[in-house]
Amino acid sequence: MNITAGKFKGQKIAAPDERITRPTLSKVRMSVFNTLQAMIEFEGKSFLDMFSGSGIMALEALSRGFSRVTAIEKHPKAASVIKSNFAKFPYSPEFLHGDSLKLLPKLNRKFDVVYIDPPYYSGVYEEALCAVKNCAGIVILEHVTPVEFEDFDLIKQKKYGDKFISFLHTKREAHF
Repeated sequence: MNITAGKFKGQKIAAPDERITRPTLSKVRMSVFNTLQAMIEFEGKSFLDMFSGSGIMALEALSRGFSRVTAIEKHPKAASVIKSNFAKFPYSPEFLHGDSLKLLPKLNRKFDVVYIDPPYYSGVYEEALCAVKNCAGIVILEHVTPVEFEDFDLIKQKKYGDKFISFLHTKREAHF
């Protein structure tokens, strides 16, 4: 895998075993960040990748100009790959090893953008959305099955093959 744009464009990133993670395809990553760039300025903003896998989304965010980037991953082998990937850069995202659903409330931070891409059939989408509803501006959800967005407004949704990328914001937030 390669970072698709920004100051680290073209840098190679290792991916964990495909039985552990399912890295977001480069065309989907490019589309996610291009869509997001039409909504907000990245400089001075924070980005959280809740289920980081290889760390590619966090590195894309950093490469494209987000000021503060955090990645969370609980699988030990994936965490090892992320640490190795992050070590290749002069400065890298903050990495937290653990369950994002348990760690997020302890962070007591707000994020301008939260990317949620857990294992597709894990059943944690609604729980993840509940965890971020008071600490996120824009939420980007990668999913293949329908997800309840009851506390969020759908800004935009795109389909890539069998997956959807949904851009949301909490109903209490001002429109971006």
